[in-house]
Amino acid sequence: MRPLRLSLLALLVLVAPACSQKSPAGEGASDAGDDGAVRGDYDPVPFGGSRPTKLYVPSGYTGSPTPLVILLHGYSANGAEEDLYLGLREVAESKTVLYAHPDGTTDPSGNEFWNATNACCDFWDSGVDDSTYLSSLVTEIGTRYSVDPTRVYFMGHSNGAFMSYRMACDHADVVAAIVSIAGAMWLDTSKCNPTRPVSVLEVHGTADVEIYYDGGSTVSADGATPGGGQYPGATTTVADWATFDGCSSPPDTSQPSVDIDDSHTTTVTQYSAGCHAPSELDLWTMNGEGHIPGFSLSFAPMAFDFLLSHARQ
Repeated sequence: MRPLRLSLLALLVLVAPACSQKSPAGEGASDAGDDGAVRGDYDPVPFGGSRPTKLYVPSGYTGSPTPLVILLHGYSANGAEEDLYLGLREVAESKTVLYAHPDGTTDPSGNEFWNATNACCDFWDSGVDDSTYLSSLVTEIGTRYSVDPTRVYFMGHSNGAFMSYRMACDHADVVAAIVSIAGAMWLDTSKCNPTRPVSVLEVHGTADVEIYYDGGSTVSADGATPGGGQYPGATTTVADWATFDGCSSPPDTSQPSVDIDDSHTTTVTQYSAGCHAPSELDLWTMNGEGHIPGFSLSFAPMAFDFLLSHARQ
């Protein structure tokens, strides 16, 4: 796995005008309701203790139970960069979703990472417990805002996608659904023991040379530091989750393609029939696309729609 920072930042230069982080109500503007909760901006009081992150509170927040989406960045990127790339803050506003994009910790090579699986990406063996950190973050947000406990979601890219799977494995009692962009779960499925069904959307390019569509192994960023391990391919990852969710029917490959990339056709493989309600497992295969997809403006709303259509029971 090579560092993503340079390639991601280069892409951000191209997409930044369409993904401005300006508040909908004006630069730095916010509104507080009678309950004191910020609306239409990031709450200035951070969550996460020694690893602080801010929460975006949509202007439509009323204090009633509201979905929460947490975005996890890729290796060597950070939450702000990933948000700028995907433009999720704007979608969270339009769909009235609480939203955060926390940062991982920094390894000795200077790259921010999540300790998700043996393949990705604690290459220096820090042993940081990101699973507990993120679970605690959800709990803490729920002490200050009304989070719908049946609609807590994670979305991740690359290393963040691996971490999203880790959260589904470890905290299925909290996580209703995840979206993984160019990620994978444990190769050893015995390390994943979800206590409830979790819906999964895997979005992966067939020309990805960082996290291969058909699976492979990672190495440390500098190619010399000990670390890395094997990971399953996209098809296997989704099929493994279909097994976890008790799906008894083969996947449906007759679904229409989805329009999420102006330059590549994206086909759909779906497990839903025979799965433990209300779970669904989808694989969106971006034919010929690489590790940092050139998503169209329709992707982020469609990804949110997938998440929001699945509530934990």
